[in-house]
Amino acid sequence: MAYKAYRTAELDGARLSDVDATGMEATLARAAGGDSSAFASIVREHQGMVFSLAYHFLHDRPLAEDMAQEVFLHLYRNLHSIQSPLHLKYWLRRVASHRCIDHARGQKPQVSLDDVPESAGPSSERDLLLEQRLRKLVASLPDRARMVVVLRYQEELEYHEIAEVLEMPINTVKSNLQRALAVLRGKLTRCMGDVRV
Repeated sequence: MAYKAYRTAELDGARLSDVDATGMEATLARAAGGDSSAFASIVREHQGMVFSLAYHFLHDRPLAEDMAQEVFLHLYRNLHSIQSPLHLKYWLRRVASHRCIDHARGQKPQVSLDDVPESAGPSSERDLLLEQRLRKLVASLPDRARMVVVLRYQEELEYHEIAEVLEMPINTVKSNLQRALAVLRGKLTRCMGDVRV
């Protein structure tokens, strides 16, 4: 059911240019039939997206690589259920998102606000410092809110796409994002002191 709405949104959004639909459908069919080179082609096509999502959520390269490997292993076992190239992309994002959230729930928080150094004022490396602080602050968000931020700003998904991937109402996505941004804004303001953000 969720896939139908996602598929309609994808078609309406003309995202078919992202994937050569005919070639990928043939590759999917061959992979489902046991062709290992076709499956390798699918992995090559989508590994960047899956790794990026995991890395930007987990902030740990080896762990993100392991997570991506788990997602593709899960895909291999479930190839028969993939209906189209669009469904494949949706499925990979959904599985990767849920695996990352499940992993994070089993871990103690890695970053606290106390770990972020106080700002001594404006710096010539402002952008690098700001990026580092933002990464740490995003990592301190609750799991669902963090995944919404990653999907919106790193993966550049629209609200309806995030809602489908995380299987939540679109208004919940919007409110999670608003709350997460408010928390980030507050924490960043406290970290940066009088510097305008």
